[in-house]
Amino acid sequence: MLLILLAFAGGMLTILSPCILPVVPLVFARVDQSFVRHGLPLLAGMALTFAAVASLAVVGGAWVAHVNEYGRWIALAFFGVFGVALLFPSMAERLTHPVVSVGNRLDGVVRRDGGRPRVMSSVVLGIATGLLWAPCAGPILGLVMTGVILHRPGGATGLPLLAFAAGASASLAIVLVVGGRLLAVLKRSYGVGERVRRVLGAAVILSAAAMALGLDTRALAHVPSLNTTGIEEKLVQRWSPRTNSPRQSARPLMKVSATAEPSNVSNTMRVALPVALPVALPVEGAMPSLSGAVDWLNSPPLKTGDLRGKVVIVNFWTYSCINCLRTLPYLKAWSSRYRDQGLVVIGVHAPEFAFEHNIANVKRAAADLGVDYPIAVDNKLAVWQAFDNQYWPAFYIVDAHGDIRYHHFGEGGYDKSEEVIRQLLAEAGHSKLPASAGTARASGIQAAADSQDLRSGETYVGYRQAEGFASPEALAPDALHAYSSPAQLLTGSWSLDGQWRVAAERAELGTSGGKIAYRFHARDLHLVLGPMQDGKPVRFRVTIDGKPPGASHGADTDANGVGTVDKERLYQLVRQSGTVQDRTFVIEFLDSGVSAYAFTFG
Repeated sequence: MLLILLAFAGGMLTILSPCILPVVPLVFARVDQSFVRHGLPLLAGMALTFAAVASLAVVGGAWVAHVNEYGRWIALAFFGVFGVALLFPSMAERLTHPVVSVGNRLDGVVRRDGGRPRVMSSVVLGIATGLLWAPCAGPILGLVMTGVILHRPGGATGLPLLAFAAGASASLAIVLVVGGRLLAVLKRSYGVGERVRRVLGAAVILSAAAMALGLDTRALAHVPSLNTTGIEEKLVQRWSPRTNSPRQSARPLMKVSATAEPSNVSNTMRVALPVALPVALPVEGAMPSLSGAVDWLNSPPLKTGDLRGKVVIVNFWTYSCINCLRTLPYLKAWSSRYRDQGLVVIGVHAPEFAFEHNIANVKRAAADLGVDYPIAVDNKLAVWQAFDNQYWPAFYIVDAHGDIRYHHFGEGGYDKSEEVIRQLLAEAGHSKLPASAGTARASGIQAAADSQDLRSGETYVGYRQAEGFASPEALAPDALHAYSSPAQLLTGSWSLDGQWRVAAERAELGTSGGKIAYRFHARDLHLVLGPMQDGKPVRFRVTIDGKPPGASHGADTDANGVGTVDKERLYQLVRQSGTVQDRTFVIEFLDSGVSAYAFTFG
């Protein structure tokens, strides 16, 4: 409703546009005739024709905007041409010459009719006027069309354009009724309107360039929510129960936790992005295709058409991401509880590290984690890109019509998410639902983090994203090099000891006896590790402040700190049993060949 009202107001304002100049004479062509027999049919024909022509442009623009990554560039080119046309009227004239020629022919036919005005001749004159006017209706129409194209084309697509046409027709009707006295006033406004047109044309071009370079994504990374805050939220909730709201964009390939402190945030660390449940769920766009998946686990390949009538959760995850693992208990609980009522949970496995591209590893991990719902293996990140996703974990909830109605990035917000699931299932006709699942039971790695004492952030060991490295020796990329640990580590810093080859995403131990130390503050410490390249296991021993962990051992060590790396995955090495405070963690590998990827905490 809000977009329709704004479109109507924008149409009213086109009376100040220089593009009205060729239209006004047509409106006044038979000003001495009956308004009912001439003026009203003319304006109706003009509005309908304009809406039809503009809708073709919108549908075309929207279509290319949703055809994978290439379509995105075509859509950006579309907007660039649109901006150039606003900036340079001569370009607009050349682009719209075919449509204007048709309008001129129809206008000539009607003008040769010198007899008593007929309703149909006035309608034809209105059609001609609409064809003349649609290509140059001004920058306000451009903004309306841009807003529509950015959202899913559907049954309501033509309504904003029709409202825009109705607003312009209303302003022309006023001119028609009041008479020629307004012509002089309108002519004085043409210069201002032309300048506004050029400024907005430049703005459209700059916006397209910003989107092409990803500058919009970086800027929006600092905005926690775009569709649930401030005056916009109140207006949308007041006027429209179903609004189109763009999904939030942000920096690419980020892991998100609802428990991270803003002061600890870096480009690769988790950030808190709470998403408030709106009063009325917006339509965020049509569910993109899943065809980019290279394989499927627990299910044959699923197509969007096969999912019509179902409520769908599309969850982006990767099996070595601790934040992803901690969301699994809820996803599994929802899948089990609501499966018979039409809920389908789809895990899109989007790998981060090289070993996560191995489908056998993903299949084994899914079995170990108890994930029995369909998994789309997205090794090429094609599904990730189709959703324009930016985060691990992230999930999108799709209604029975195939529309995305809610999204959430990171951990937390489970009660609100389950409310959305239940609401969409009810909308799909499932009135008898089981009781809410509530808080999911989880243990080990999948247990929720201790957010109050979490002060350490994710730390990569590979040189591409390494931060906090404190060994006296500088990192020697891709070369076997001897490192040593300093006498004391500051909180948040780490070191290597022994012969290590540090590559872009991992460090590989060259000889037995190598160590990694980290000074951390968190209840849990995890480390993503892999065995020897030939798959042989690697033994290790963990100490905390120089002593065996005892009751503070993790799920993958015993009280003496002893454990084995036998698979490429995330290992929980510490879970403090008492007061959480700064601790110095050291892991010593008793065999060579281990690979270390990243520390995570909880």
